[in-house]
Amino acid sequence: MFESLTQKLLSSLRSIGSRTRLTEDVVDEVCRQLKTSLLEADVNVKVAKDFIDSVRKKALGVEVQKSLSPEQHFIRIVYEELCSIMGGKATPLNFRVRPPAVIMVVGLQGSGKTTSVVKLARNIREVHKKSLLVASVDVYRPAAIEQLATQIIGLGYDHFDSAVMEARPRAILAKEEAIKQNAEVLLVDTAGRLHVDKDMMSEIQELVSVFSPIEILLVVDSMTGQDAVKIATSFQEAVPVTGVVLTKMDGDSRGGAALSIRAVTGCPIKFVGTGEKSSDFELFHPDRVASRILDMGDLLSLAEKAETTFDKTETIKIAKKIKKNDFTLADFYSQLQQIKKMGSFENLLKFLPGATGLKQQFQNLTPPDAEIKRIEAIIQSMTPDERIDYNLLDGSRRRRIAAGSGTRVEDINKLMKQFLEARKMMTRLTKSPMGKRRGLW
Repeated sequence: MFESLTQKLLSSLRSIGSRTRLTEDVVDEVCRQLKTSLLEADVNVKVAKDFIDSVRKKALGVEVQKSLSPEQHFIRIVYEELCSIMGGKATPLNFRVRPPAVIMVVGLQGSGKTTSVVKLARNIREVHKKSLLVASVDVYRPAAIEQLATQIIGLGYDHFDSAVMEARPRAILAKEEAIKQNAEVLLVDTAGRLHVDKDMMSEIQELVSVFSPIEILLVVDSMTGQDAVKIATSFQEAVPVTGVVLTKMDGDSRGGAALSIRAVTGCPIKFVGTGEKSSDFELFHPDRVASRILDMGDLLSLAEKAETTFDKTETIKIAKKIKKNDFTLADFYSQLQQIKKMGSFENLLKFLPGATGLKQQFQNLTPPDAEIKRIEAIIQSMTPDERIDYNLLDGSRRRRIAAGSGTRVEDINKLMKQFLEARKMMTRLTKSPMGKRRGLW
């Protein structure tokens, strides 16, 4: 997410270097570089100009605090302005209406609309704990309804089913069914087109009159840059769009859409799609995204991701075993599976401060995800008894495990050494005063 923009912005900001104060010449030069970086990221021209004008005014109009270097001072200003143009704070879904709260999802074909509906359904059920019915009124794209139904039913959620294949009658029946089921939310997937046209907008306006939605979410492809802004503007002129969902933020997104949409349309970005899984969906936090853009990390989002991924009962159970020094290879394997649910190491790295530098350092090393796969293969090649009691692993057993996992005996020895050292350290930590204060057991 924003890797290219991050590198260019940091390069510009670091040009301030060890200067003792921010002179007008220094500010002008850095602002010129920042503007170039924003335009190369496909940020709207007016948005880029207003951003730079505001940064320049603040940089020259405020005295640098003694506790901050000129570079730190300038970075803080850029951070605050990035937060501002993206909306300042997260904008959650609005459910303050008599049930069912209807949420319509609109957008062009190929933007990831149907996939976003599935992700949104999961978010509504797991985060907001709302009962819902998911319906599709896309009667044009072949198998669109079946595609959505398969994914929704696969998650265990209710999907509206009807043989009616006309948009308006189908919409009326879907709303009636949601009321009949006492669903708190009716989530509606609408038809998309390859481009914005009058027929598409007329149909959406008609559906709005049927559903009276509390939310109309526009799905746009973040990789389309300024075109995403044009699409958002076109939809907003036809229907009261309440929020934007940016998809493919895990791809080669230059950042133009995320930095421009709110400033141009006034419409908040509510969610971003960060992968193909139904769990790869995040509430858009402008402050956290600004922090990531400036390579300052996003530990809050990482902590939230861990909290929703890890099984709390299992974690408490493991913590007790660690305290008693009973942590086994079977427990270690179980923890690896939970960590993998959070995503690849490369994706998790993006949440850490200085991620750009860390990524470069790991380029010449064995990829951590590949290392985890090797560890999994080794543990899976052990018998249940060997996973519980590592003392059983004599020379002949280690040779058998190496042959079964496609590794070497040296790899088994290395894993056992690391495991025992880690177990000793974790046990020591849980018994220390610091560990007790942090509630590690």
